[in-house]
Amino acid sequence: MMPENGHRAHGFSSANFLDSDEILKELGLNGDETFMDAGCGDGHNAIKVLEDYNHKGTVYAVDIYDASIEDMETYKKENDVKNLINIEADITEGIPGVDDASVDVVLLVNVFHGFKASRKLDEAVCELGRIVSDDGKIAIMDYKAWDVPNGPPTKMRSSPDDLEKLFKVHGLKKVYLNEEIGEDIPQGKSHYLIMFKKE
Repeated sequence: MMPENGHRAHGFSSANFLDSDEILKELGLNGDETFMDAGCGDGHNAIKVLEDYNHKGTVYAVDIYDASIEDMETYKKENDVKNLINIEADITEGIPGVDDASVDVVLLVNVFHGFKASRKLDEAVCELGRIVSDDGKIAIMDYKAWDVPNGPPTKMRSSPDDLEKLFKVHGLKKVYLNEEIGEDIPQGKSHYLIMFKKE
């Protein structure tokens, strides 16, 4: 069960408008991966992976906000979860305790625009490239770069082409793109999901 107080520290939970199953089915999980919910917020995606998708693997929940990690620790203890590792960290400054090339799937949902806002895109991609395994993938789901009322300011958003160019600089290639995912808004689907692997 998810903590009742949810994501106490920052923003709204994407659970209110994005379907975790829709996202996670895109990842092709087989149940024994090392998975990371990077920028986990209230942890609903990590919890969904633990409960429905990844019974034999390890799940990392990483967030910069201590309240998010406290909630995940509560979930871990209350449910006696053995394969969950919670880490309070700023991804752009490095994720402690995670070895190089050790994570099979890294998922970031509504997180990447924050790196642009902090002007630390390169630092974020460098760290993601460090932790992802040689055959692993980095999946980013974020708002389309449209001028619409919901979500972050337009100037903080990145298009799939923007991300493809950025990741290529760091030796990561685009392997998948879905631009028909997320919430239904008058302009179409609100989000895109893009995946990268090491070149």
